[in-house]
Amino acid sequence: MTIESQSQGTATPAEGDGDRRRASDRRKEPLRALLHGSFNPRRRGSRRDGERSVSGLDWHHPQWLAVAMLIVLFSCADAFLTLTLMDRGAYEVNPLMAPLVGGSALAFAMVKIGLTSGGVVLLTLLARMKAFGRLPVSLLLYTVLAGYGVLIAYEFQLLQEALPS
Repeated sequence: MTIESQSQGTATPAEGDGDRRRASDRRKEPLRALLHGSFNPRRRGSRRDGERSVSGLDWHHPQWLAVAMLIVLFSCADAFLTLTLMDRGAYEVNPLMAPLVGGSALAFAMVKIGLTSGGVVLLTLLARMKAFGRLPVSLLLYTVLAGYGVLIAYEFQLLQEALPS
């Protein structure tokens, strides 16, 4: 590039390089771009050393999908077991969910699973970051999963005690 072309702001493309701007604009077909980007991710790691931003990745490890799906499935099981126990005389201990359980079972399940799913999506997006400067968010995902496992085991124990012998 000569000094003249630098001052004018134009550069001659190298031979064989086409003008990439003439290709179709991907922004005009967002669904196609989303599908293409989902199956052909470009950014599997951060661009720079130490970068841990939310938008720095196009691809997350499959283990986070498995953990997220298990948490949502455990949340569904918890909702079902809670409603079953409520039919047998139990009461909801969580003061935020107690008003919902007393109303519609469908509203309770939708709110519970919706809140859980939203939290899981957020934690999955942040899985490579650190919470409070030192605690890996991925550890929080595993803690939530373990907590749901313990809760479901406890609910099964309550259900066995409530069954007539």
